[in-house]
Amino acid sequence: MNARQFISNTIIPLKTSDTGAFALSMMEEYRVSHLPVVNDLEYIGLISERDIYSLNNFEEPVGNHSLSLSRPYVTENQHVYEVIKTISALKLTLLPVLGENNQYLGVINLTNVIHLFSEIFAIENPGGIIILEINEKDYLLTEIAQIVESNDAKILNLYITSIPDKGKMEVTLKVNKIDIGPILQTFSRYNYTVNASYFEDTYSEGLQERFDSFMNYLNV
Repeated sequence: MNARQFISNTIIPLKTSDTGAFALSMMEEYRVSHLPVVNDLEYIGLISERDIYSLNNFEEPVGNHSLSLSRPYVTENQHVYEVIKTISALKLTLLPVLGENNQYLGVINLTNVIHLFSEIFAIENPGGIIILEINEKDYLLTEIAQIVESNDAKILNLYITSIPDKGKMEVTLKVNKIDIGPILQTFSRYNYTVNASYFEDTYSEGLQERFDSFMNYLNV
C-alpha cells in the first residue's frame, strides 16, 4: 500500500493570499489543526493554528507567516508506514502528498489514517485474536505461522510490542478463524505463554463498534 491510495481531495488547500482568519475558519470546518499552502500545484508548506495565532494578525495573508514545520510531505509512492511515521512524529492532523514532479496531489488526514489502520489490522475481517508472551531470543515467526497454519488457519495480521525490562515481547495475532480453541491448544503444546485470547463475539465486533463510533465522530 502506498500513499496515493489514501489521498483525500475533500480538503481544499490554502493560497498564500488567503488570510489567517480564512485559514482558521477552514481548519474549524475540516476539524484539523493544519492546512497545506499551495500555489498553482506548487506545495509551499504546512501552516498550523499556532503559526497563525503567533502572528496575532488574522487579516495578514498566510504567505506572510513563518511556518513552524519544515515543509513535511510524503511522495505518492512512499509506503503507508512512512505516512504513519511522519504524522505521528510531527503530531500532524494531515500530511500533504506530492507527485513525481513535486506537484501537490492532496492530503492524507486522520480519517484516512484510521481507515488505513482498519485495513492493516484487518478489523473488518472475521476471526480471533491471540496474544502471546515470548522471550525475545525465542521469537520465531516461521514457527508461529506453522502452528496457526497446521490448524487450517491463516494469520491476517501480526504486530509486536516490546517489554524491554523483561527481555520479552508481546505478539498479537489476528487469525481468520473464529474458533481458535485448537490453535490455543497447539500453542500450549509448544510451551507458548498465551496472555489473552478473544473470539469474534467478544473482541472483533466490539472493536468494529468502537471504530464505527469514531468514524461517526469524525463525520465520515
